Amino acid sequence: MSARIYPVNRTEYHTVNYKVKIDGREVDVDTARVSACPFNRRWPGHQRQLEQSELINFVSFACEGETILDIMPEEKFEHFVIRPLSLNFKSELTKEGGIRIFMTGPACFTVEPFGRRNALHVFADPMPRYEVSPGEENVIYFGPGIHETGILHLKDNQTVFLEEGAVVFGCIHATDAKNIRILGHGILDNSRNRERILFEANEENNSSAVNNAERIHTIQLEYCENVEISGIIIRDSLVYNIRPIACRNLSIRNVKIIGCWRYNSDGIDMHNCENVHISDCFLRTFDDSICVKGFDCYYPGDVEEAVRKAMYRNGRAYDFFRNVVVENCTIWNDWGKALEIGAETRAEEISGIHFRNCNIIHVTGNVLSCCNVDYADVHDVTYENINVEYDDPIPSPQIQSCDRAGYPGGEPDYAPRLISAEIIFHHEYSAGGKRRGKIRDITYRDIHLFGRQQPSISFYGFDGDHLCRNCRISGLRWNDSEIHRKESVSFLENQFCRDITLE
Repeated sequence: MSARIYPVNRTEYHTVNYKVKIDGREVDVDTARVSACPFNRRWPGHQRQLEQSELINFVSFACEGETILDIMPEEKFEHFVIRPLSLNFKSELTKEGGIRIFMTGPACFTVEPFGRRNALHVFADPMPRYEVSPGEENVIYFGPGIHETGILHLKDNQTVFLEEGAVVFGCIHATDAKNIRILGHGILDNSRNRERILFEANEENNSSAVNNAERIHTIQLEYCENVEISGIIIRDSLVYNIRPIACRNLSIRNVKIIGCWRYNSDGIDMHNCENVHISDCFLRTFDDSICVKGFDCYYPGDVEEAVRKAMYRNGRAYDFFRNVVVENCTIWNDWGKALEIGAETRAEEISGIHFRNCNIIHVTGNVLSCCNVDYADVHDVTYENINVEYDDPIPSPQIQSCDRAGYPGGEPDYAPRLISAEIIFHHEYSAGGKRRGKIRDITYRDIHLFGRQQPSISFYGFDGDHLCRNCRISGLRWNDSEIHRKESVSFLENQFCRDITLE
């Protein structure tokens, strides 16, 4: 048995809900603020109310081989669940009333004695093997302790290294940079990043995003090449956690995303990139978790002209998104969609997208989603060996109409779409664009749903020229049952679909 414990720097909102021992050694827990209910609002000009959030604990360490985790919640509990269920770690209740887990190796998972509420998040890394020296040329090194950086702008061949026990308050951005890395087992904390309000826009029942604030993403990479992000924890992002735009050869590995509770706090949202590999990550996000997108519509003035300028830059075209593998990731989504293509799809082509061997442990919105609101030809997409765990009940996502409105609670039988593919016009995301796209050649293989609610599936084309076609579902399982017929589930398709099969 071997474990390496990371130091904890206590923030101003530090709380202790659990006592934790690793191989008999008591360790400090860390804290993050997460969403407590799926209550969203189109940007009102100020941030979400704190009563819509809760403080949870997470513990971070590295290990190899067998590791014993002893957990004692501060509250009393009756039973517990370890997610993802596929881990199959042996566990037991101790005579002291705690939980003992016999880990067989590194893993990221949650321990849930109280359902979705007050879960303990466990981030157990493989033993560190980074070959980075603090004094090395082109290395920006952050040792244990607290650091304030503002926005750190990377240039060619630079490496940012966050040592264990480092908490870096700030953002990391790069434009037109090559061979850059963000590595380590420290925390990139975005909680001190605040929006700049441009004008008041606190109207009730607003149905569109109000562009009355400037908000900065945590990691934003534009037109970069040969990028590696590995090992770090990102906490409390103001908007997107990782936003690559028109990047090539991007690797994101063993990144943990936690503390997403603010509006539009997406996980990894990518726009018109090429050759992307995302693996072994844990994401708990408020909004969408992992998204493959075209360019979006949030440009001042003429949107179409702005997109054209973004697509053709420095003598190179960025009008497609190709070759993505997302694998071995665990996702907890509190509001949006889990594994998504779209909704924004301003690209001529989005193709060669593969989601595989992933676990979705909590979700409230559509799970495996392709939403084409613009003009991309979306094709050759695979969702394979995906486990989805539904709560009982699932809290249904609601839109807050005004500040005084509280979360009304969910419908007891609510269930999101397990699989959805649609070509639509959206009043906001399409930004008035006239062109529509296509969806074709999507494979869903070995999708396993756990939960009381039956699978719900939908396919929608737009018209006779913009079809949703040749989509194949095989190996669909609901608990212990194999699903072979559309009549066995909630299965919807409109007249603009062709060759949609459930085998």
